[in-house]
Amino acid sequence: MKKLLGLLVALIAAAAIYLAITPSPIDPLAWEAPAIPPMTGVLEPNDTLMKAELLGRGQVHGPEDTAVDAQGQVYSGLHDGRIVRIKADGSVETFVDTQGRPLGMDFDAAGNLIVADAYKGLLSIDAQGQIKVLTTEAEGVPFKFTDDLDIARDGTIYFSDASQRFEQPDYLLDLLEARPWGRLLSYNPTNGETKVLLKDLYFANGVALSANEDFVLVNETYRYRITRYWLSGDKAGTHDIFIDNLPGLPDNLQGDRNGTFWVALPTPRKADADMLHRSPWAKSQLAKLPRAFWPKAVPYGFAIALNEQGEITQSLHDTSGTHLRMITSVKPVGDYLYFGSLDNDRIGKLKIR
Repeated sequence: MKKLLGLLVALIAAAAIYLAITPSPIDPLAWEAPAIPPMTGVLEPNDTLMKAELLGRGQVHGPEDTAVDAQGQVYSGLHDGRIVRIKADGSVETFVDTQGRPLGMDFDAAGNLIVADAYKGLLSIDAQGQIKVLTTEAEGVPFKFTDDLDIARDGTIYFSDASQRFEQPDYLLDLLEARPWGRLLSYNPTNGETKVLLKDLYFANGVALSANEDFVLVNETYRYRITRYWLSGDKAGTHDIFIDNLPGLPDNLQGDRNGTFWVALPTPRKADADMLHRSPWAKSQLAKLPRAFWPKAVPYGFAIALNEQGEITQSLHDTSGTHLRMITSVKPVGDYLYFGSLDNDRIGKLKIR
């Protein structure tokens, strides 16, 4: 017993010395999160997501976002840099390897797959799998974490650079640091011009245009909110908060162009995680630890629908997290929703009408 106690004391002492002499990889700020909204009313938990069909189960790893072509084939980018295609018969094949980390994606009017690759920038991939790099920087600042996109009817691509400080594997460090490193940008395919629309966003993530394209939304994941940037009208060039104090951390965002936005929430908010933001010191120490010691998110599937007034109109859940968990994208296509996940090995397909 004495030997065991001595070993425990030695381990605690070693851990204390390690934390004392190891520099933290972050320079965190304190932040007071608003009270978590109750999961009642439209947010009442349900098991609707358990009804989703599973595509590519066990054959896709980290299918963060999806895109569906004119033939109904489903595309998704994986952890290993490949973009795979799921055919009508359910078989999975490699479409192309970006040798990066493909995240948000969608097809343009010409049938090219436009991809926000965390490492490679904004890409255009034709039907033969030929990759063209569209842009990798704006205002002389290279993209650090190209994340999500939406494409306007005139071909303009609106996209996010989640963080100018941390790359994709270190996204949780951005969460702990709580500083605004993100940007919302636009790319004009006619002249190749890349513009910065907004700076100082708290992890700029999902991007979606309104039905008549008078505004574009961008998720600020680590502030639990969505910011609106006005593209036309009297407010053009200004921005405001579209919705605040969301019940989870908003990831990708997609509009159906009929007045509904779908927001992926990889995990519901937790009070202890929100409380951690009060202490820069605690966050600094946590960031020093190996990831194996970090708190793990509880498996849960969660997505919400918003109208163009910024009101939550519907929520979809998998309370067990056994069917669909850590949902990072919701793609409305026709009568279906497609669900991607940064952490799962499947894509969900749910009939909604």
